[in-house]
Amino acid sequence: MSKRVVIDPITRIEGHLRIEVEVDENNVVQKAWSSSTLWRGIEVILKGRTPMDVGLIVQRICGVCTYSHYRCGTEAVENALGVKIPLNAKYLRSLMQTSLYMHDHIVHFYHLHGLDWVDVVSALSADPAAAAQVALKYTHNPIAAGEGELRAVQERVKGFVETGKLGPFANAYWGNGTYKFTPEQNLIALSHYLKALEVQRVAAEMLAIFGGKQPHPQSLVVGGVTSVRDMLSPARLQEWKQKHAIVADFINRAYKADIVMAAEAFGGEPSVLGGVNVKNFLATNDFVLADGQYMFDQGVIMNGDLANVTDINPDLIKEDVSHAWYDASEPQHPYEGTTIPNYTGFVERDTVYGKLPTLDGDGKYSWVKSPRYQGEPVEVGPLSSLLVSYARGNKVVVEAVNGLLEATGLPVEALFTTLGRTAARMLQTVIVAEQGLKTFDALINNLLVDEATYVKPEIDPSKEYVGHAMIEAPRGMLSHWIRIKNGLVENYQAVVPTTWNAGPVDAAGKVGPYEASLLGLKLEDPTKPLEVIRIIHSFDPCMACSVHVMDYKGQDLGEFRIDPNGNN
Repeated sequence: MSKRVVIDPITRIEGHLRIEVEVDENNVVQKAWSSSTLWRGIEVILKGRTPMDVGLIVQRICGVCTYSHYRCGTEAVENALGVKIPLNAKYLRSLMQTSLYMHDHIVHFYHLHGLDWVDVVSALSADPAAAAQVALKYTHNPIAAGEGELRAVQERVKGFVETGKLGPFANAYWGNGTYKFTPEQNLIALSHYLKALEVQRVAAEMLAIFGGKQPHPQSLVVGGVTSVRDMLSPARLQEWKQKHAIVADFINRAYKADIVMAAEAFGGEPSVLGGVNVKNFLATNDFVLADGQYMFDQGVIMNGDLANVTDINPDLIKEDVSHAWYDASEPQHPYEGTTIPNYTGFVERDTVYGKLPTLDGDGKYSWVKSPRYQGEPVEVGPLSSLLVSYARGNKVVVEAVNGLLEATGLPVEALFTTLGRTAARMLQTVIVAEQGLKTFDALINNLLVDEATYVKPEIDPSKEYVGHAMIEAPRGMLSHWIRIKNGLVENYQAVVPTTWNAGPVDAAGKVGPYEASLLGLKLEDPTKPLEVIRIIHSFDPCMACSVHVMDYKGQDLGEFRIDPNGNN
């Protein structure tokens, strides 16, 4: 007899996400539903406003990768108006993107996803001296992994536990059979979890140097950038480079080592060796290295065929709302996209927790739309970006991917897994940190002959304009689409990474990457679905991005109780 499992909310992500799965008598997932419980609103707010304000407004979509929306919205307007920004502005925007990636990917692995891999309780029984020796296996110069450091971390966490106020460590699934790290490996990763709290602050400061502040930087305008004095200040440039060195050091001596350690420990764990059941991948080129050159390549891979990568055709992108809480008669291209809510509610069913309101899988059940490329679901994100660049023969990416596969002994097929998706994010971070210095040097060299940072945009109120921008946000390909009429925004749509990944089933019955990733997954204990959470977290969900700003009322969504104090 099938059983319904409800996880609401899925925590340690940006925004509100509900996942429901139906398991058979062997606890194998047969059906899955992904739902965001927020309403989409930013696009409506933009209508009738000046295009010059678009970037500042759309970055409020999200509090994590604010810069990505800021830049994408600004560049969509520039594309519509035909504005070509100075090379210095391109370089500076790319350096800000570099800072964002180094911050965002570290935060994701350690603070949003790490506890899906790390058993904190197990770390308390570790031998710090033995753990220090284990750390040397994965890097010749470990960070925050000496015997004294590890012992101090262990004592710190023990004291924390003894207070009974566990905070983020409360009410978890410690002891689950799919945790595979040894106590010593758990202690190493836990030490890096705490160290990453310090490092992510430095990474945020990197972006603030050129952005004015972080989150929600203020230095981009339609036509270029405003952080001229920082760009021309040797002291500020050196400050950015010094902070970059601190963060890059952690990436290479901790993050990279921990992923290699995870690949070894989890290489035989079935629950992380699946999770990529939609083998269509989409990525755009991004990160300016020199004029006309990019760090990562653009393209589309269908059916996992790495031998056949095609260029992106923006005309082939449409959004389906058949099973989303919106009204539209047919799939819409973003230029014609509408945002008309049509909330239909929940259906009461028996679950493993008793009778609860559940998603109506046969009807509408999410505030996320279902983007499709040529009618097919695709995955976006670091895995997609690396696969496209790998298939294109990008030398830096090929060397990085092959190096990781050699270090872990895993085949290339391992990339098409939850473990591979998590490893791809680390590789992308390493590449961005290393290659970003080329952009820094290019900026310095260009400033010797050119200090331009801005060109004035012109709008003719008597004309109509359309434009879009595609960039790679930390969570994958992000695109903003704008129509301008009478000098004001007539229509606006954002097709964001988590929308691509988290969207519900479409009119043709094709499920998106989240839902597909869970099919066939075997759960050790349906009442403690760590395997589901680990797979979904590997995408780095950002529900505020995918549905934007406004909470809806009238439904109790507290079926899955998470108490930070650990009370039952």
